[in-house]
This record gives sequence, structure tokens and C-alpha cells, in this order.
Amino acid sequence: MNLKDFKYLVALADTGHFGKAAEKAFVSQPTLSAQLKKLEDYLGVQLVERRPKQVQLTEVGQRIVERARRILDESNEIVALARHHADPLAGKIKVALIPTIGPYLLPRVMRRIRKTLPELGLMLYEYQTEPLLKLLRDGEIDLGILALPAPTDGLESRPLYEEAFTVALPSGHPLAAQPTIRSQDLRGQTLLLLEDGHCLRDQALEVCSRVGAREADDFRATSLETLRQMVIAGLGVTLLPELAVDSPVASQRGLAIRRFQRPAPSRRVGAVWRRSTTRAAAIDELCTVIAQTIGEDG
Repeated sequence: MNLKDFKYLVALADTGHFGKAAEKAFVSQPTLSAQLKKLEDYLGVQLVERRPKQVQLTEVGQRIVERARRILDESNEIVALARHHADPLAGKIKVALIPTIGPYLLPRVMRRIRKTLPELGLMLYEYQTEPLLKLLRDGEIDLGILALPAPTDGLESRPLYEEAFTVALPSGHPLAAQPTIRSQDLRGQTLLLLEDGHCLRDQALEVCSRVGAREADDFRATSLETLRQMVIAGLGVTLLPELAVDSPVASQRGLAIRRFQRPAPSRRVGAVWRRSTTRAAAIDELCTVIAQTIGEDG
């Protein structure tokens, strides 16, 4: 029994297919199948139900996979600890951001990050909150940037900045004539929102439900850019986070952006990471650069 056996078993659990698992593990399918059979013989239990065109883990197989993931995660941390001992601010670090933050935050901070941490290479990913947290706990990424609060049990978190919401309106909308918007001004308005799974949807609902704005029941957007286009088309109004307002497309013809009167509703953007991470020094420096850059811009 060795780490490779566990890697093969986890790959099979993730893919549900011997061929795809072999590709993920960079071995041939016969090799992977034979090694898993040897693991079953060694443990004396059946881990996999082998049926035509279908692979399913047995109950004990599922329980062993859970432990195998933890073992592999710890082994990766050992390797990372050794590699980064000499220079904790060098090497690769995997960072995932949620879709309503990544496209608007990264252009603001990447130049400063490269200047301040020149030996640190960022591998960037984009996921919604739930899969981001799962990948973080599974050791697939090192750092997540998302809206807080989030279910971060077992993880460390750190606030980075507070981001106010703004109101996006068709340019001919009566509220566009006002310099600022009060929350109660949205009463009775049709609110355009993102699809389920985006935390920004829940945050916008929380803000607008208090004043009686009604959600459009025949539309769910997949991105903030889609929301902009629907607002321009006159289908309703929406809330946009402040950083998204300053993106190149925010000033499109037919779109009016108005800020809320103070105190404006807002969201807190933060970072999350595993407590056991060996990249704590790099994460701390990276978070500091992001927080300082956005703080200076604000």
C-alpha cells in the first residue's frame, strides 16, 4: 500500500471511469486497474463495483477514499513545506475567486502583486462559492477570495475590503434623474438577479426584500455583464458591486449607475485558506497587497 494506490483510488472516485481516472493519474488504464486490484487484495475488501460502462465505489471504498484524500493532502503539504522553506514567497500558489469578484479585482491588483512579490506565481481559477470551498478543503487550491460571511468552518479567513453596492438603471429610468438612490426608492421595482449559486444573488435579495422590490420571475443571469445588457434593454434594475462599476463596459450607452445614499449597503470581500497550509507566509503577503491596493484606490 502506497501513496500511488491512494491517488489511483481518489482519481477513480472523482471520475467514475477507469479510463478517465488513468488519464488523470498519468498512467495506463491496465496499470491503474491492476494496482487497485492489488490494493483490494492487500486490504481484503472490495473497494470498487465493476460493471459494464459503470464504476461505483462500495461503502467501505467510499470511507477509505475520504481518508485517502486526507493522507494525500498531508503528503502534498509535506512536499510544499520542504520546497518553500528556503523562500516562502516564491513558487506557485493556486488562487480561486468567485465570478463577481475576479474580473474586477484582478486588473486592479495584479501589477502591484507582480512588483511586490516577483517570485510568486499565481495560478488563477474561477468558481462559485460552494465548489471553491470544496476545492480548498480538498487541497486543490491554496487560497480563495469570496464574499463573507461564508461557511468557512475548519478554514482560516481574513477580511480584505468592504465594497459598496450601486444601482444599475436604464438611462431613461425616472430614478436615473436622481444623483443618489435611497433603498426605499427601489420599492416596486423589478430586480434582475444572477442565477442560483452566486452569493451576490442572495446579498441583492437581502437588500431589496426589505423595501419590497420584486425579483423578475422569468430571468436569471449567468454573469454581471449579462445583467448589464438586460438593464440596458429596459427589463429591470440590478445591483452591482462597486469594483464592477469601474470596469471598461460599465459606462455603456443606455446604462446609468447611481450610488446609494450613505450608509450604502455593501458586501465584505475576504480570503480563506486551510489552517494546515504551508503557504501561510505567501498568503499573508498576498492578502496584504490586495487589501492595501484596494484601500488606496478607495
